[in-house]
Amino acid sequence: MKDLFSSQSKAYATFRPTYPEELYDFIFQHVRNKADAWDCATGNGQVAQYLARHFDKVHATDISRKQLYHAFRKENIFYSVSPAEETSFQNNQFDLITVAQALHWFDRKAFYREVRRVSKPGGLLAVWGYGFLYIAPNIDKLMMRFYKETVGPYWDGARRLVEEEYRSISFPFEQIKSPAFSIKVPWTLNQLSGYLSSWSATQKFINEKGYDPVPSFIESLVKHWAQPLMAVTFPIFTKIGIVNN
Repeated sequence: MKDLFSSQSKAYATFRPTYPEELYDFIFQHVRNKADAWDCATGNGQVAQYLARHFDKVHATDISRKQLYHAFRKENIFYSVSPAEETSFQNNQFDLITVAQALHWFDRKAFYREVRRVSKPGGLLAVWGYGFLYIAPNIDKLMMRFYKETVGPYWDGARRLVEEEYRSISFPFEQIKSPAFSIKVPWTLNQLSGYLSSWSATQKFINEKGYDPVPSFIESLVKHWAQPLMAVTFPIFTKIGIVNN
């Protein structure tokens, strides 16, 4: 199990972008009942919090106790430390299982086996992630250089699966075609800085080099940051399928 986010769990909870309601609305259209949901690799509980508005119970798991410490709290969200591949949940328990920006870390064969066990017949597995952000051409060019050259050597190999939008990942369920979605947020330069600091590659860089590369990079963006709030867009990719046990 890879835990690459505990050390920056507070930054992760503060600066990670939130997913659009349109994505959830599309997913919910294909859910038969809204009794029980499992948000796997919940991180800061962002998805669990939204699910809790619509489901009677939400079970949210993660391998990082520190991540869960910073997670959103709600009376019908039940957090627990657990790997994705082996849980203590009952057979045929969940109407919906979600995995946001995390499937690339899993032993997917074992996870899919667990999904089949804990999902209700005809339940839904909704997996998604978001790609590299874009802001404006001059900023995007510098961002890509920071991503590939500065912290590039420090990305885990699983990051390539995100870059290719999970296209090479097997998904042995009856897939539902999804429209295109994106995250669109107005960010300050400080918010961008916090987001870059939450990258696992940035933390690895700091641990090995002994200094933080983000402040000097942010300084190089100041002259290109045209207004206090800039529109930031993250394209979303999905794999959504019906679990027929």
